[in-house]
Amino acid sequence: MRIVLLGAPGAGKGTQCKRIVDRYGVLHLSSGDILRKERSEKTELGKKAQSYMDSGALVPDEIIVAMMSGAIEKAPEAGFVLDGFPRTVNQARELDKSLASNNEQVDIVINLKIDDQVVMDRMTGRRSCPKCGAVYHINNLKPKVEGKCDNDGSELIQRTDDTAEVVAERLKTYHQQTEPVADYYRRNDNVCDINALGDIDQITDLIFKHLDVFAKS
Repeated sequence: MRIVLLGAPGAGKGTQCKRIVDRYGVLHLSSGDILRKERSEKTELGKKAQSYMDSGALVPDEIIVAMMSGAIEKAPEAGFVLDGFPRTVNQARELDKSLASNNEQVDIVINLKIDDQVVMDRMTGRRSCPKCGAVYHINNLKPKVEGKCDNDGSELIQRTDDTAEVVAERLKTYHQQTEPVADYYRRNDNVCDINALGDIDQITDLIFKHLDVFAKS
């Protein structure tokens, strides 16, 4: 299976990706993870990406697509699930070209739908442990002792990218650049819109219902 997982920041992509990987044995390909790996290993693409990042510029689509295409080629026979990519319609077009060169295509797009206000509440309410990385929420997943990590007692913090200002900017970017990607894929009639508000297990069941069709074919 060749799966693309779309959704706004805070829609639950990370959680659902892990469950998809566990059930179907596909490879989880995160654009952020792969970019960091290429940079740390100082590959040719990693060096090019680093030069743009050092100057404060965005890494061009052709570099990101080349990185992702290289990772896709190493995916197991079971397939892959793309997380955080493609972020733009241009990236989606280039991904299609890359897959087509190997007589492949995206099989299914899971599009997690959620209201901006819910995203804002989820992300601004998150608190994390700077020591072990555990994540809590001021309303939905409270620590046993307010403001303290259950694991090591460290003082919980709010990450800088979870502030209201940063979340609002990330949502703006998502609506401008990434939301149109779902419409781009609709021409193939393979986009499944999933309501990402509600019980996590029920959302997972809905996703599995769609993916099982491909797993059995």
